[in-house]
Amino acid sequence: MVTNVTTSNDISRRTVLGLLLGGVALAVLPASKAHAMSTADAQGLVNALVNDINKVIASGKSESAMYREFEKIFLRYADVPTIAQYSLGSAARSASRAQLNAYTKAFTGYISRKYGKRFREFIGGRLEVTGAKPVKSFVEVSTTAHLRGEDPFAVTFLVSDRSGKSKFFNLFIEGVNMLLTERTEIGSMLDRRGGNIDALTRDLQSMS
Repeated sequence: MVTNVTTSNDISRRTVLGLLLGGVALAVLPASKAHAMSTADAQGLVNALVNDINKVIASGKSESAMYREFEKIFLRYADVPTIAQYSLGSAARSASRAQLNAYTKAFTGYISRKYGKRFREFIGGRLEVTGAKPVKSFVEVSTTAHLRGEDPFAVTFLVSDRSGKSKFFNLFIEGVNMLLTERTEIGSMLDRRGGNIDALTRDLQSMS
């Protein structure tokens, strides 16, 4: 599967949509334990996620209210600890549990503020679930995004229950892995802070 990386200066409406939907995406990691999640379970999760996203898009709420709603959606449907830890890269292995917990909370808020305020661009658009299929230890759920003034395009969720509940842990938009963008940017932020995770966490709390 091809994984392209976009930069912060090349964020298209499709890129933003990917981050709004999950805030993020994650390269496939081996499942630590196989569970009995069915294709129907995974498709049901994404159906519920899509319905919630469509409601927010059509709600007419302010931008600040929209990204608060997005944060709730992200926490409800995404494997947040896994996604946040992946964005830290190798630095996550040396972080304490307290540092990872604090970073995860800061990262979630950061993504919500950064991309949630772009929700107004998607008013009048919608997502439709088109199918699901098992792949190895997870399920791939396909959706189609319809935005005003653009041709429909594919958005694919990878869903697993390795966390104990069915959650999406990866997101691709037309083959592009969205979390790689954030992993690159978070890595650069961490480098500029001399690898200090606590400093990164503090700064993420105030970044828009």
